[in-house]
Amino acid sequence: MTKTRETVALEKALDHKFENPELLERALTHSSYARELRDHAHADGDPMDNEQFEFIGDSVLAFVTSQELVKRFPHFQEGELSKLRAYLVSARHLVQPARNLDLGKYLRLGRGEERSGGRNKSAILVDALEAVIAAIYQDGGLRAAHKFILREILRPELKRIELEHGDELPVTDYKSALQEQAHAAGRKRVVYALVKEEGPEHRKTFTIEARVFGNSTEEPEFVGRAEGPTKKRAEQTAARHALQYVESLGQEKATPQAKKSAGTPKPALSE
Repeated sequence: MTKTRETVALEKALDHKFENPELLERALTHSSYARELRDHAHADGDPMDNEQFEFIGDSVLAFVTSQELVKRFPHFQEGELSKLRAYLVSARHLVQPARNLDLGKYLRLGRGEERSGGRNKSAILVDALEAVIAAIYQDGGLRAAHKFILREILRPELKRIELEHGDELPVTDYKSALQEQAHAAGRKRVVYALVKEEGPEHRKTFTIEARVFGNSTEEPEFVGRAEGPTKKRAEQTAARHALQYVESLGQEKATPQAKKSAGTPKPALSE
């Protein structure tokens, strides 16, 4: 197979020159495109799409991520490592590296998928990223795959987590979890408010409140308060406090007796 200008450009973005370019071509071939080729040729057999590559890439990603987490966080227990790995290999996280690499530009899609905006669909982009990992692994071995995964997927996110959360390294995005749980519990909105900012510029402390509003009052139903060296870190901790309250609503609903004995929630929690 002769490399195209697009293939060369993508190889540069991936920082991997393929000895077997057909591996990369298959990684970028969506099942809709392969199906159209097969139907057009009236041929049977393997459509050579990227679905099997997704399977391989998912396994390689999980292995490399596990290896890297154990190396970086030797003090973490198995449960903590498992939760952090689950987040790092989740579609919610992988879609951003896929977009950073502009994989949608290089995909081979069927006409229907092209018309429906397949190049921007998160699920298709994540599948393609996993397939590309498999292609790199099969072409250059585990060392090449490890280098790619570390540079494009793990290192940027681990750096962001460490910056926002310090030694806690939370494995949950508490703000997103709170938003989902609050909606499920029928609470109309969650608002984050900066209450206090103190200290010198290079060592500031931020106090944030996560305010959960019900449907029957303009006053917050519950307030979770926390301090942190950054606004984002304080928001996450405040959200964690509020999440505990919102989750308790579901438990009380499931056990009416508990609701009678629970009493009125505290108006605020502090770190």
